[in-house]
Amino acid sequence: MTEQIKKILIIKPSALGDIIQAMPAVCCLAQSFPDAQIDWFVRPEYSALIEHHKCVHNIIMFDRNKLGKWFCKPAAFAELVSLIRQLRKEKYDIVLDFQGRFRSAIFAWFSGCKQRIGMTGTQESTASFYSRRITQSSVHLVDFFLDMVYAIGAKKDKVEFGLQPQQQTIDETQKILAEHQVNKDNYAVFVPAATVEAKHWPVENFAVLAEKVYAKYQCSIVATGTESESQIAEKLQELTDISIVNLAGKTNIRQLIALLAGAKIVVSGDTGPAHIAAALGVPMVLIFGFTNPSRVGPYGRPQTVAAVDADKRGPDVESSNPAHDIKNVSVESVFEIISRQLGQFRKA
Repeated sequence: MTEQIKKILIIKPSALGDIIQAMPAVCCLAQSFPDAQIDWFVRPEYSALIEHHKCVHNIIMFDRNKLGKWFCKPAAFAELVSLIRQLRKEKYDIVLDFQGRFRSAIFAWFSGCKQRIGMTGTQESTASFYSRRITQSSVHLVDFFLDMVYAIGAKKDKVEFGLQPQQQTIDETQKILAEHQVNKDNYAVFVPAATVEAKHWPVENFAVLAEKVYAKYQCSIVATGTESESQIAEKLQELTDISIVNLAGKTNIRQLIALLAGAKIVVSGDTGPAHIAAALGVPMVLIFGFTNPSRVGPYGRPQTVAAVDADKRGPDVESSNPAHDIKNVSVESVFEIISRQLGQFRKA
């Protein structure tokens, strides 16, 4: 089958962190099938993550909000039909559904491709839409996706994400930093908010940590996140005696990648920006609560994880143990991880 693979469709429309975790599998496909065209089916709000990815040839937009109204709006129905025609026109040799949901599985089927690969154990009825399902045994999500491409003949090689900022975006981001009197070569990025409350390390902890990092490393502290999270960054500013630059909601995804790529250290909870930083390989601390860090932590970098019992939770995605609450992760433990990565380690 492998010699016949000339066109591959990846279905992974969301979310930001999961898209990042799927990138090594896409890089593996590109290494194994260098002559193949690899397209990615993704929601518009995440397309900037992969528009310049070295292994992706074309992006197929899946506007879920608009297409979800296909049954009551003629324009939405027409767009759905157009999307299906676009998929079928490509005549893909293989389709890999990394989302594992009904709406992703049905688009794999709509593509008309005979080789439609999905996963077992999904929470929704997807089995009938696949020609083959892969049983998963891996814990980490990166390995989870890699197992799927290995199953179709991709060769095991070094794991890489293939994510990098574009020079134009680097220049734009450095201009933003300069406007806030931030040295582009000496700043830390904090991501103090999280969409899920259980993944939110107390902002008071971020404030104490910011003062400790500034005192030891004399670097600017830049807070980032979405526009709706700007208030958390403002609270961080209020809680500290040092200057905190609030860039929450003031950078697009491309600029966020560049901002994280240039950071001296990134500190975050289990959020999208943290997974971008992990893919870029920058020094970082990813703080976990109930979510299992062995599943979605920085791949191959357990030393960057701050969590209670980080490596003792087994394969479960989520923990119900109250001891694993993110509030139980101390400022001192996070600062120690920072110090170990930046050198000059000393007890906090």
